[in-house]
Amino acid sequence: MTSRLERGWPRTRARSETELAGRPARQDACDHGNAAASATTRQVVAVLLFNLAGYFLIGLPIAVVPSLVHETLGFGVVMAGAAVSSQYLATLLSRAWAGRLCDVRGPKIAVQRGMLMFAGSGVCMLAAGFGLAAGPALGTIIVARLLLGVGESLVTTGATTWGIARAGAGRTARVISWNGLTSFGGMAAGAPVGAWLAQSLGWQAIGVATAALAAFCLVLAQRSRGALPAPGKRMGFAQVLSSVLPFGLCLALGGMGFGAITSFIALYYAHMGWTDAAFALSVLGIAFALARLLLADAAPRFGGYCVAFCAFAGETLGLLMLWQASSPLAALAGVAITGFCFAPLFPALGMVAVQPVPGASRGSAISVFALFFDLGLGATGPLAGLVAARLGYAAVYLFAALAALAGLACAVLLRRRRPARP
Repeated sequence: MTSRLERGWPRTRARSETELAGRPARQDACDHGNAAASATTRQVVAVLLFNLAGYFLIGLPIAVVPSLVHETLGFGVVMAGAAVSSQYLATLLSRAWAGRLCDVRGPKIAVQRGMLMFAGSGVCMLAAGFGLAAGPALGTIIVARLLLGVGESLVTTGATTWGIARAGAGRTARVISWNGLTSFGGMAAGAPVGAWLAQSLGWQAIGVATAALAAFCLVLAQRSRGALPAPGKRMGFAQVLSSVLPFGLCLALGGMGFGAITSFIALYYAHMGWTDAAFALSVLGIAFALARLLLADAAPRFGGYCVAFCAFAGETLGLLMLWQASSPLAALAGVAITGFCFAPLFPALGMVAVQPVPGASRGSAISVFALFFDLGLGATGPLAGLVAARLGYAAVYLFAALAALAGLACAVLLRRRRPARP
């Protein structure tokens, strides 16, 4: 008489053999999926490298233009801030055009035209250094900044749309996250390189480097495989704007701290007798990128409003530290906290902003939402310049801290008026 264990042994052995026979097939399928995912990742990274190069070019003059306008050409701090912010204004005004160009002609065309704009900006920077009087030189620099702003809209919108087309709609969040990393990583790398070029070879070298790298990227984009325009009917601009407007205003208030650092940190350091202002911009970009890596899932996990509240509070603290800094190390700490806390603000507010928008128009909602970031940066230069002219450079960061605090109050009111849906 056989035992129950013995009677079960053949079935157990047969099942084990069947499982073992199926493992190679499943393993092959898994390996195939991993290989496909790796290939897709490489394709997306190849496209986002255009965004990395674009923001590297944006970072090259960012620490040089304020001192160039104020100290070399002899204009006031308000004009220096306006020259820097003219780029953000151009980006703001060209966002909608860049998005439509991607929809109608495809993202590859947008990237190519953006690189042409960058090349033109480099040529203008180079021309401004050839014996022009102060007024024409300033006008040429402002034209260079405007071209840089339009190029930013085209390249970053085109690269993001191109990457999503290659990766698939299911990986949209990942592509946007990587795009943010390349944006601020490129700017963090470009700022010290631009400062070194200006100090070693003259600020005209920034124009040569900008035109050369943009031309090289233009050739690479021409040889890359493009993507067809995305199909589907989208909401009207006015409808999307009315839905996103309250959250965009919060983002604009939060973005003023970032704009105050990028626009006035070089003059603030010079006023305090400190050196290496470009390093502070690198710290800002590194802190931003690190937060994007570590807090990528914070908004879906804890809620967009909760993350936004914490981001506004942390940004306010960092700006107050920068306002009261008595040493370069304390200033760097304030810059790092501001960059780290500002990083999750865009995805957190963006997540709750697009909830009422239909799925077919969510891309448009994100694009319109990004306009308010440009609006905040564009308004910061002139407003902070007025504050600096009346109260000193340190007061610029008190002004930005109060703006972040106002953004926190607006976010609290939005939370009470429109609770987040599950």
